[in-house]
Amino acid sequence: MSETHIRTEGRAGRITLTRPQALNALSYDMCMAIEQALDSWRADDSVALIILDADSDRAFCAGGDIAEMYRTGIAGDYEFGRKFWRDEYRMNAKLAEYPKPIVSLMHGFTMGGGVGLGGHVSHRVVCESSQISMPECGIGFVPDVGGTYLLARAPGRLGEYLGLTAARMGPGDAIHAGFADAYVPQADWPGLIQTLTQTGEIAALKAAAQPAPGSPLAAQQTEIDMLFDGETLQDILNALRADSGDFAAKTLQTLMRNAPLSMAVTLEMIHRLRSPSLTIRKALEMEYRASHRIMEHGDFLEGVRAQIIDKDRTPTWKHAHDSVPATAVSQMLMPLGAETLGFEEE
Repeated sequence: MSETHIRTEGRAGRITLTRPQALNALSYDMCMAIEQALDSWRADDSVALIILDADSDRAFCAGGDIAEMYRTGIAGDYEFGRKFWRDEYRMNAKLAEYPKPIVSLMHGFTMGGGVGLGGHVSHRVVCESSQISMPECGIGFVPDVGGTYLLARAPGRLGEYLGLTAARMGPGDAIHAGFADAYVPQADWPGLIQTLTQTGEIAALKAAAQPAPGSPLAAQQTEIDMLFDGETLQDILNALRADSGDFAAKTLQTLMRNAPLSMAVTLEMIHRLRSPSLTIRKALEMEYRASHRIMEHGDFLEGVRAQIIDKDRTPTWKHAHDSVPATAVSQMLMPLGAETLGFEEE
C-alpha cells in the first residue's frame, strides 16, 4: 500500500499520509511524493488550494523515519542521511513558499518532521487532540525541518524552552507559540474539507475556526523567559538550579536527560537566527550544517540507539551537561563550503 494518497478532489489537491502503523513517520519516498505533487499543482489552474492531512487515529505525523538513517550511519555511511535531509529540507522550503493556500490538519502527535510538513504552510489547523513538539534533543539530534525558524520567532524565550525540553504543545499552546493558526474541533474537519474542495475558497476555514483553548505556556511565559534568558546551556542550567520552584526542578530534570551537545547547538542556532531578516531558507541552511555532521561528530547515533533501537534509555553522551566545549558547538555550525545546502534538485 502506498504511504501517501495523492489526488485531486474538486478544486483541491489532496495529500493524505497513509502510514498509520508507523504514526505516519515520513520516509524518504513520502517526502519525494509530496514534493512531486506540489510541483505538479503549482501551475495547475484547476487546483485552487491544497489540503494536507493524515489517516491515523493517533498522529498527523510523528516525525521522520530514522531507522534507515541509523542502519546506514552505524555502518559508517553518512550519505543516506545527508541526502534524506537535503531533499526533505527542500520540500519544507517549497511548502513554506508555496504560491497557493495550503491547509494542514494536524491532529494527534505532530513531531519533528511532522512540524516540517504541517507547520510552515499558510493555514495551520489544530484540534483538541493536537500534541506538537520538537523532540530532537532527546535523541542527540537538533530541531530541524525548519523548526528553528518557528522556535526563533516564538514569543519571548519559548523557543529556547521548547527546543531544549521537547515539551509538547496542546492546541492553545501551539497557537500561542506560533506553530499553528486556527482551532477547529476534529468533528468539524470532514465538513470543512468538503467545503474547501467544493469551493476552492480558503474563507471556509475562517468560518469554521473557533476560539482556541487556553495556553498553559502563555501563563508560564514570564517564568520561562526568566529561566531561559541565558546565552549558553550552562547559563540556563545555573538559572534552573538556583530557582526553588517546582517548574524549574522538573524542567532541569528533563534537560539532564537530553543530549548536552544537541541542546547547546540548538540554543546557539536559535540565538543566531533570531533577527528581522530571518527566512525559512536561512533556518534550513543553518540546520543542515548540524545535520550534515551530526552522525559523525554528534550524539545522533547513540541517542537513536538508546531511545529507539535498544530502548535502554541510558545513552552515553559525548559531553557532560556542565562541560560542553564552545568549540564543539562552533564546529557543528561552521559553514559547509561546497556542501552548503542548496534548494535545487540534483
